[in-house]
Amino acid sequence: MSYVNAFVVGGLICVIAQILIDKTKLTNPKILVLFVVSGCILGGLGIYEKLVDFAGAGATVPLLGFGYSLSKGVIEEVDKLGIMGVFSGGLKATAGGISVALFFSTLASALTLPNKK
Repeated sequence: MSYVNAFVVGGLICVIAQILIDKTKLTNPKILVLFVVSGCILGGLGIYEKLVDFAGAGATVPLLGFGYSLSKGVIEEVDKLGIMGVFSGGLKATAGGISVALFFSTLASALTLPNKK
């Protein structure tokens, strides 16, 4: 049943994004930022954690999950270090994902040829 929950929740997040793309004049980067900020806010309020418990990867893989990871890391580091945790917590919690994204984007740019116009 956890696979079904992940599929449904992840699919609903994608449906919301597609509706925003089709029905609003928001550009894709603005929608991406909206999702990350929404994940941060919902994570900070403790709402998104319930969705993660219910849907697992269906809630943590999309961009809302990245925002949630940022807020969770900040909350944990603030508990440990005080106000300095605001600066280090988000990066510490998402360092693996950021590193993988940088590595594969560098690899893709090295393996492909640029379009010459």
